[in-house]
Amino acid sequence: MSGIAALFDRLLEKGGSDLHLSPGYPPMLRLRGSLVADGDKALSSPEIERLLMPLLSEHQRKQFQSTGDLDFAHAHGTKARFRANYLKKLTGVGAVFRAIPTIIKTLDELGVPLGVRKLAELRNGLVLVTGPTGSGKSTTLAAMIDHINKTRPGHILTIEDPVEFVHQPQRCLISHKEVGEHVPSFLDAIRSAGRENADVILVGELRGAETMKAALQLASFGILIYATVHTNSAGATIDRYVNAFPAEQQPQVRGLLADSLVGVVAQQLLPRADKPGRVAAHEILMGNYALSALIREAKTQQIGSFIQQGAGEGMQGMDASLEKLVSAGTVKAQDALEKALDKENFAKYPSVAAQLRGLSSDGLG
Repeated sequence: MSGIAALFDRLLEKGGSDLHLSPGYPPMLRLRGSLVADGDKALSSPEIERLLMPLLSEHQRKQFQSTGDLDFAHAHGTKARFRANYLKKLTGVGAVFRAIPTIIKTLDELGVPLGVRKLAELRNGLVLVTGPTGSGKSTTLAAMIDHINKTRPGHILTIEDPVEFVHQPQRCLISHKEVGEHVPSFLDAIRSAGRENADVILVGELRGAETMKAALQLASFGILIYATVHTNSAGATIDRYVNAFPAEQQPQVRGLLADSLVGVVAQQLLPRADKPGRVAAHEILMGNYALSALIREAKTQQIGSFIQQGAGEGMQGMDASLEKLVSAGTVKAQDALEKALDKENFAKYPSVAAQLRGLSSDGLG
């Protein structure tokens, strides 16, 4: 196991987030969002297999051989945990390892907006944390769970595939469940969660209509549910949720969502311009009676203006969050423009337009 351990160590020493192993390429490290080769020696499929197979149990080995795909968590001593994905493709066996720090960053350390902290202090309802793969959703959720663990007593249940951040009990009783290891599926875990007297439930990913409906029903029982969805904005998240169901069920689901949704955090990660690293931009939607009416009446196109009007309550739009980062010099205007929801209007913000004009004139020069 020493070969793969050395690669893990180099990734962690360089502050990287992911290790990619693919036949015909050297090991690739994702550093500050970019893939960088670790040396110039390309690995063959048999060499990669020799690195990967010692990490597996006999059960995992059989599963990978029969399906060609495997997700699991691996502890690298006390230094870090890794979320691993093994895969088979045309050129042979490959893998991707995502580093999960053993020390959970706090909300203060992440520098999240006030609205995120408010959503961590709720007592019931459904909170969705959304964004593309690699946008830091798990890190934000871990900080929110950590905040609850430190500030009030209760029972926190996490349901993940695989378990990522491991929380140590502080003021809360913590139960971690891994899908495939401790429970057959997300749906089975959510259905049994209601009987486990949990105050807070984290669902790693809502997959499929049945799982989404079960999560809504749990939220309606007075439990606080956190879950992730792969969307880029609050409005799109609500539409994605509803559209997961057949047309005849959608009015009922809108009603359940209107009653239970208490917040959405949509997140994007951008490279920093002021120092090494990346920074998150957040769109924050918070629930109230007006939001319930918009959901029930299928008026999600009005969510953007609703968020603008709720700035005093801790809400903020994605483009407004990006503009603040550009104005502060934290990110480059061009990088922010790539993530903006309304690119045409975003480019007209004075701070953004000034930078973009500078880039244009530099190009002409």
